[in-house]
Parts: sequence; C-alpha cells; structure tokens
Amino acid sequence: MEHLISTAALATELGAGDLVVCDATLYLPGDARVARTLYEATHIPGARFFDINAIADTDSSLPHMVPAVSRLERMVSELGITNDSRLVFYDQQGLFSAARAWWLMRLFGHRQVVVLDGGLPKWQREGRALQATAASAGTPPATATQHPARPCYQATLHAQRLRGIGDMLDNLHSHRELVLDARSADRFHARAPEPRPGLRSGHIPGARSIPFGELLAPDQTLLPRAALRERFARAGVGADSAVVTSCGSGVTAAVLTLGLAVAGLPEGALYDGSWSEWGARTDTPVQSS
Repeated sequence: MEHLISTAALATELGAGDLVVCDATLYLPGDARVARTLYEATHIPGARFFDINAIADTDSSLPHMVPAVSRLERMVSELGITNDSRLVFYDQQGLFSAARAWWLMRLFGHRQVVVLDGGLPKWQREGRALQATAASAGTPPATATQHPARPCYQATLHAQRLRGIGDMLDNLHSHRELVLDARSADRFHARAPEPRPGLRSGHIPGARSIPFGELLAPDQTLLPRAALRERFARAGVGADSAVVTSCGSGVTAAVLTLGLAVAGLPEGALYDGSWSEWGARTDTPVQSS
C-alpha cells in the first residue's frame, strides 16, 4: 500500500472527482505563524483546510487529542470528505503535521489516504499551480454536502493504533513495546526546555530517540525505504518489533509512524498524549540520560 504521493503524481491527479486534497498544517506553540491564514493566502488548487486543533477532543486539557467518532464524522463530512474519497494531506513546512492527519484518518478506518512527499514547499519550488482564496477557507466545493443533518462519513475506530497513559504506565513494567520519541535529542536528553510551559524535561524511561527530522532528506521528502530501515534498526526496531511512537503532542510521532509504514516495518501505535501528558504529571517517571 502506498503512503506517499509525489508532487508530480498529484499534479496529474488534481481535479479528479474522488480526490480531496487538504492542508493539515499545525505550528508549534510560540510560532507566530497562523496556519489557516497562510492557507488562505496560498494553497494547492482546490485544497481544503484540515484543522488538527479543531478535529480533536476540544474538551481535553491536552492539545489536539483524538476526537470522538461522532465529532470526526461530522467535521470531515463538512469538508466534503466521503468514505470513497482519496485523501491527500500536505503541510506548509514540508513534512511535519500532515502525517498526523494521515494517521488520524487511518485510525478511524480510512484506507485511501496519502501524504504529499515534500509538502507545499516542494510544490512551490517546482513552480506548480497555487490558489489564494481567502473567502473559501476550508470550504468544500459547492457540490459537496454543507452541514449535513446526518454525517455522510462513517468512521470506525481502530483502537489498536492508539495508546493512552494507562498503556504507557503498564509498558514500564511489561516492556512489551519499544517507545520511539520523535522530539529533538536535546529535548529528549533534557538539554533544552519544552516549548509548552509547565512540563518537565527528559523522556519516558526506556524510550529510544529518533528525532523526526532524521527521517527526512534536505528537501523535506521522506528518506528511501532502505535508509529508513537502517535508521530504525539503529534504534533497535526490527521486522517483529512492537512499537509505540511519541513526541511532544502526538504530531511528529506520526512522522515516525509514517516512516515505519514506508519502510515496511510494523507501524505499531501512537501515544496520543505524548510528552504534553507524561511531562505534566507527577506520577510518571522521567529519565534524562
């Protein structure tokens, strides 16, 4: 199964009736850029804005946690997405948050979903078509169902792809799953502060550090399969490994999950609360070495 689409391939597919392209950009706390505003100014023609902060459990104190099935169904239906849609996610940074949207839709059972390799920056460098339509921000075409009385999208949660705090605490004793942390090495080793206030520094005991950027080439495309497998192998990941990916808030963890999928390795699960949850609690041990 393909998990990536090249800019060249997407350019030939634009306009297909079953294709839905979405900008799934999210910026870290402290970054002054506003993803939706930048989307409105410049996006791939026909793209809709997939708001990771809104298509989430907004009642949680943690950032962009997985939403209830009913909320996801309603919000993706309002974007004009159906179960038959072929979804392409990209982001404004290259390959950062688009993988979170890819993972989220697969968590809810959508199979026809890929990430644009290299994202909007690569698309722009190649001089491909762009659109600026502030008035239509995030709005599906006129032919799409607007605010349906009943969601047209039907989702099924695949809970085996998801881990919560209880699972992670249990794993400290069972060691059944290898935890891969996508944050920078400095954050992992407590040499740099967390971007979110009130969080301790360090990592989950026993976790392995794979900063998500190490899976990317200079042009922000994902490394080739062999290079991905080699990097995961250095972290102890093999063909039969059970893994859980983690990061600051469950976003770049999905880059690792995408990398595992492209490498042909078991994708495992993603710890949704990630360090935003673990680092804020007082009952969770922290390691820095």
